[in-house]
Amino acid sequence: MIIMGRYSYAFQNYDSTKHVRSSLREKDISHKHAREIAVAIKGLSIEKARDYLQAVVNKQRAVAFGRYKNQVGHRSDPGMMSGRYPQKSAREFIKVLDNLESNAEYKGMDLDRLKIINATVHKGVLVKRFIPRAMGRATPKNNVLTHVELVAQEI
Repeated sequence: MIIMGRYSYAFQNYDSTKHVRSSLREKDISHKHAREIAVAIKGLSIEKARDYLQAVVNKQRAVAFGRYKNQVGHRSDPGMMSGRYPQKSAREFIKVLDNLESNAEYKGMDLDRLKIINATVHKGVLVKRFIPRAMGRATPKNNVLTHVELVAQEI
């Protein structure tokens, strides 16, 4: 028998009649990129968030970088300073949005009235490895996996 890890959500005061949620666990995406995407889509409807993320994947719109902006170039989007096009993270967020939408549909919620009220990103497990180098030395190659949680509410 395999015992899987149990996860709880960071969102407090969850009401199953008003809210719908979805999560992605232990995914190999950049924690920094995922955090900036979460800040960008919070407050959007599911359809607007999906359109925005699809534009990021197509490199038509950039994600504004607010916290992790050292040596990040400026973009020509209106009102944006530092920004990037985190395509890999955006594709994973689209999958979480699809899951969120199907969960809402299962609950019988109106998809047009859903709004993302919480987008949380946490660091997950640290995968430690080593790269062999010359003269018998080794360099660490650490990889941080990422958790993503989205909660939407019918407005």
